[in-house]
Amino acid sequence: MMPPLTNTGSPPEDGYLIGKKQAWFAFAMTFALMLFDYMDRQVIVSLFPHIKAAWNLSDKQLGGLVSIISIVVAMGGIPVALLADRLSRVKSIVVMATTWSLATIYCMFAGNYAQLFAARAVVGLGETGYGSVGSALLSNVFPKRMRGALMGALFAAASLGSVFGVVLGGVIAAKWGWKAAFGVVGVPGLALALLYLLVRDYKTVTLTPQLNQVTQSIGGTLKHIFSTLARTPTLRWICIGQAMQVLVVSAIWSWLPSYLNRFHGIAPDQAGKQAALVILAGAFGGFLWGVVIDRLSIRRPGSKLPMLSALCLVSLAILAYAFNAPLDGSTQLKLIIAGGFFMTCSVGVVVGVLMDVVHPGVRSTGAAVLSLFQNLLGLAVGPFLVGALSDIWGLHQAMAMIPAFSILAAVFFMAAARSYDKDAAPVSGIALDADQNTTAHAAGKCQHV
Repeated sequence: MMPPLTNTGSPPEDGYLIGKKQAWFAFAMTFALMLFDYMDRQVIVSLFPHIKAAWNLSDKQLGGLVSIISIVVAMGGIPVALLADRLSRVKSIVVMATTWSLATIYCMFAGNYAQLFAARAVVGLGETGYGSVGSALLSNVFPKRMRGALMGALFAAASLGSVFGVVLGGVIAAKWGWKAAFGVVGVPGLALALLYLLVRDYKTVTLTPQLNQVTQSIGGTLKHIFSTLARTPTLRWICIGQAMQVLVVSAIWSWLPSYLNRFHGIAPDQAGKQAALVILAGAFGGFLWGVVIDRLSIRRPGSKLPMLSALCLVSLAILAYAFNAPLDGSTQLKLIIAGGFFMTCSVGVVVGVLMDVVHPGVRSTGAAVLSLFQNLLGLAVGPFLVGALSDIWGLHQAMAMIPAFSILAAVFFMAAARSYDKDAAPVSGIALDADQNTTAHAAGKCQHV
């Protein structure tokens, strides 16, 4: 029988593990990198009309330029998170940010679709594991009661980055050409990557008190980790539910600028600005629902998941009406904005739930499992599926069909609610210690010598 995951640390998991100032510095740096992560990822969507015209591409090919990032992130997320959990979360993030920033800059030199597609794949390689490792770092250095709000705020950075990417892409393309947009958004990430070395990590939690012969090997340790995660039904259901909901989010965010351009005759740069309003609503919604659900579930943490199910169904109702009813452009946009506010309800809360039910020693890995599902089944599928359906039935019909996936999200979140209390109980009292060997801590000690 495999030994249980345990920890013998003494500090309770209810305060600022590395100090309040250091924790908020870690949040600020992680927030900033998440901002540029999604700027680099989403800048391309407002460039679709320009790229389509330049290289005579199909909608499916355009969707592939977005989906390839999510596919690469999904494939590499778990190995990267395993390394980060065992080695250094901070140094791992520095390598990630440097890689995706350089790859984004290279996109401006692509001479054909194949070269651009390959460069976008490398962007995905750099972004692999960032959300998982960053969220695990923040979840463990801040008080447990703040997890939902923190993850909602981190998602707000992703949303704001998407906004800036979409808006800047359209504006820069109109003035200097579409290739220049990649260079403008790619450079700042390099500077932030170096500054991230000042962030303080937490000490890796030992997975077992004493390794036996089974867990001595790498293969045995991996088997131990994944068998533990597999015995957590809540993790399984929230991963599938989140994938279904972010499929809707990624599809609408990726294709709305082109939709507004084709069906309402709006110029690409202006369409990007209007689509940005939907993403902003999503950023606000992701943060607000994280705060609200955290507050409402203080006494009964398991109630988070039924609330998410209800909000997913609200987003379905609004978006289905917006894309299927005969509406003028202004009314339709207002409804899509309202739907955008609700459709991001799960992003912060789901990560908080995951941290509640997964052992601290494998939280980066647990978050990577979530990332695998939401990238491979959600973020990768959404843009590509809309592109494929658009080539067959047209973009309007494709957008009208996508909100139905929120029904599946609601069902799986309700399934997760049934096992939440049982899965959360064994890990609720495990304590953590601050890492005394990070660059930031070493710098602080030198100042006092």
